Amino acid sequence: MDRRTFFGSAAFSAVAAASVSKVALAALPEPVIASTPATAAPLIPPNGRPYNPVLTLNGWTCPWRMNAGVKEFHLVAEPVVREIAPGMQATLWGYNGQSPGPTIEVVEGDKLRIFVTNRLPEHTTIHWHGQRLPNGMDGVGGLTQKQIPVGKTFVYEFEARRPGTFMYHPHADEMVQMAMGMMGFWVTHPKAKHPLIDTVQRDFCFLLNAYDIDPGSTTPRPNTMLDQNLWTWNSRAFPGIDTLNVRQGDKVRIRVGNLTMTNHPIHLHGHEFTVTGTDGGPVPHGARWPEVTTDIAVGQMRQLEFLADEPGDWALHCHKSHHTMNPMGHTVPNMIGVDHRGLVQKIQKLVPDYMLMGERGMADMGEMQMPIPDQTLPMMTGTGPYGPIEMGGMFTTLKVRKEQKPGDYSDPGAYRQPPGTQAFEWTGALADPTRPAAAAPASALQVRKPSGGAHTGH
Repeated sequence: MDRRTFFGSAAFSAVAAASVSKVALAALPEPVIASTPATAAPLIPPNGRPYNPVLTLNGWTCPWRMNAGVKEFHLVAEPVVREIAPGMQATLWGYNGQSPGPTIEVVEGDKLRIFVTNRLPEHTTIHWHGQRLPNGMDGVGGLTQKQIPVGKTFVYEFEARRPGTFMYHPHADEMVQMAMGMMGFWVTHPKAKHPLIDTVQRDFCFLLNAYDIDPGSTTPRPNTMLDQNLWTWNSRAFPGIDTLNVRQGDKVRIRVGNLTMTNHPIHLHGHEFTVTGTDGGPVPHGARWPEVTTDIAVGQMRQLEFLADEPGDWALHCHKSHHTMNPMGHTVPNMIGVDHRGLVQKIQKLVPDYMLMGERGMADMGEMQMPIPDQTLPMMTGTGPYGPIEMGGMFTTLKVRKEQKPGDYSDPGAYRQPPGTQAFEWTGALADPTRPAAAAPASALQVRKPSGGAHTGH
C-alpha cells in the first residue's frame, strides 16, 4: 500500500492537532487515524532508503514525510475505542485512534522528527524504549523534559543509531496510561547487510498487553497489578487476533514486546526457532540455540526466527494456561467431581447470571450458550474445522501453505491434512493396563536418643 492509497483509505482519516493554528498545522505532517482493528498490509517505503517492511498484527505502520532529509512522523495521544474481539469494545487510551499506536519503521542512520500532540485529559510524554538518543529526548517527564500539557504538541528529534526491535510508551502517570493501552512498536532496519541480521520473507510484530475490565463495562481498572482478566496481543484477544499467514519455505521473523505486569512463555507448535535479537541488539551466533518456547519478561523485546517448512495450522500462544482464556471469575466454585445435575437450573431461577464450573471440568462452559453481560467475551471461545478450540486471550495460529504466494498475507482458510496424517479413533481391541504391585508398607521410623555427654536430656 503506497502512501497516497494509505491516506485515502476509508479506514483512516487525517485530523488536525487542536492545539495549533492552521498556519502552524501546515508545517506538521498530517496524523493518520486508524478506525479498524484489522491487520493492515505492510507499508512499502514510498521514499527514503528501502527495506523489507514489517506486518503489525491487528495494526498498521505509521506513514511519514521527508522534510529536508528528515523523516517526520505525527503521533496523537488520545482516548480511543478498541474492539478487543467481536462482541466487546474497550474504552482505552492510545495513539492515532488505536491501542497500540501505529508501528514506527525507520532505517539505521535516519534523522527523525516526531511530533506528539496530547489530546488526553492529563499531561503525558513518550519514552523511546531501547533507543540511544540525546538525554533530553528520552521522554521521562520531570527528569528529562517538561510534561506535554493537555492540548499541546511537543517535538522529539534524534537519529536512529542502531538497528533492532524497540517500542514506545509514556513515562508520565505510566501506571494509568500504560494500563489504559498507551504503547506502540518501533522497528529500525539495518542500513546495509548486517552479519547478525538475516534477510527474511515475513516479518511480524506485536506487543503483549493486558487489561482488567469488569464484565459488562468498557474501561480498564488501572490499579490492578496481576489479576488482569484480558490477556491480549496488540489489545486483541482470541478469536479477535488475526492469523500469521506464510508461504512454506519462508524464513519468518516474529518480533514480540512485553508491556504487561508479568512474564509470558511464548510457544510455537510444529517448528523450532532461535532468539536472534533482543532490545539490546542482535544476538551473536554463538549465543543462539533452538527453542520452541521462550520466556519474555516485563519490558523485554524478543526476535524469533525460523524456517516455515511444515505445512499446517500451528498454534502460537502464551503457555500460561490462564493467559489463553478470556474474562474468568477467580471465585467460581470448583465443582469438579461433584454431581450437581439440576442444581444450576434451580439456582438460575433465583440468580439468572449464576455460573458454576462443571463437574467434568471447564470445557462444558465453552460449549454452553450461557447468558453473559453485554460487552463481555466468553471465557473460552473460537471454533475450528473440528469444533470448539476452547481458547481465548493470547492465542492465534501460524498458517503455513505451499500455495501461498510471496507477499500474500491473506488467510488461506483451514488446513486440510493429507490422508493418513491426522489422529483418529481406535476401534480395535485394547489390552488390560499393567499396573505396578502395591508397595510394601514403609518400615517404622527408628529414633535413637543420645545418652550421656553434653546432649543428655535433649
